[in-house]
Amino acid sequence: MSHRFGTKAVHAGVEPDPTTGAIMTPIYQTSTYVQAAPGDHKGYEYSRTHNPTRTALQKALATLENGKHGLCFATGMASIDTLAKLLQPGDHVVSTNDLYGGTYRLFTKIYEGFGIRFSFVDMSDPANVAAAITPQTKLIWAETPTNPLLKVIDIAALAVLARKQGCWLAVDNTFASPALQTPLDLGADIVMHSATKYLGGHSDVVLGALVVKDDALHERLAFLQNSSGATPGPMDCFLVLRGIKTLHLRMERHCTNGKAIAEYLLTNPKVERVYWPGLPTHPNHEVAKRQMRGFGGMVSFTLKGDQMADATRVLSNTKLFALAESLGGVESLIGHPASMTHASIPREERLKNGLADTLIRLSVGTEDPEDLIEDLRMAIG
Repeated sequence: MSHRFGTKAVHAGVEPDPTTGAIMTPIYQTSTYVQAAPGDHKGYEYSRTHNPTRTALQKALATLENGKHGLCFATGMASIDTLAKLLQPGDHVVSTNDLYGGTYRLFTKIYEGFGIRFSFVDMSDPANVAAAITPQTKLIWAETPTNPLLKVIDIAALAVLARKQGCWLAVDNTFASPALQTPLDLGADIVMHSATKYLGGHSDVVLGALVVKDDALHERLAFLQNSSGATPGPMDCFLVLRGIKTLHLRMERHCTNGKAIAEYLLTNPKVERVYWPGLPTHPNHEVAKRQMRGFGGMVSFTLKGDQMADATRVLSNTKLFALAESLGGVESLIGHPASMTHASIPREERLKNGLADTLIRLSVGTEDPEDLIEDLRMAIG
């Protein structure tokens, strides 16, 4: 029986504990498992390889993304690192040029050193991706919406290009979450999440995930997951499982609050530009309407002028918006990409890609929107 998303969020991957009937998945805080005889076990030998709490989370994530297999990792970066290990020296990757700074750092500072080449292009126009593909291209890496400029990338169009080239299309779905967008349904091969963000939802856990449909691809990734060992502990998996149960409810509020904040910022005379996919003026708004079920709680904006001091003043004066890294929790956060999440990208590269020094990124939480607007009004002036 096929269930709707809210039902899946509450029940996916979770069965009552067979021993006690506990409705919540237990935290299997164990490193190893007793075997009846060598090789005669109940599917679990060692917790780096398998853990029942992690198994439940991996099943839940696969269900939410309409995939077949989920794999969990200690961090979002560990999941990207494992995916990148599918590549060989001489391979080429086409990546979006507006992306999380940690991903850019991993690609350029580590994997370029292993002989893998990267092209960073504006993927809001699929023609740029087509032009960047070479015979050596093995992976197209997309974030949508992007971090921090909230560009929307046409996943279905990129899937056509990937199939033509015979390469993988991987989509970082962190900003949308499966509540708003399911890239595998649009032709992607791999979905990645920093589950630290909306999936966990409460700023109390760090975890990463990959979801795929293909059995052979899952087998390769599972081998890398076990061999490299960057797996999460059962407590972290339990926290994400708990967070997922309210994902559909939280995302509804994130979306309505994001809309309220974006529309307020449009009216503030000190704001130069507002980035939010739900605005009709967003250059990729039509694509967003087509592939997303809501526009999310991430909003970025620039102040008029180009003085870093203006941005610093706003960042230091909010009371409800906490100045902090990360995003996707129930509490609202404010950040400065140029000096925080994207500081690992050289300034000239940031400016070339439109990431101005006055750009401010908001993770709009689930508080009352009127209070959040008043907080921004006081801070911006």
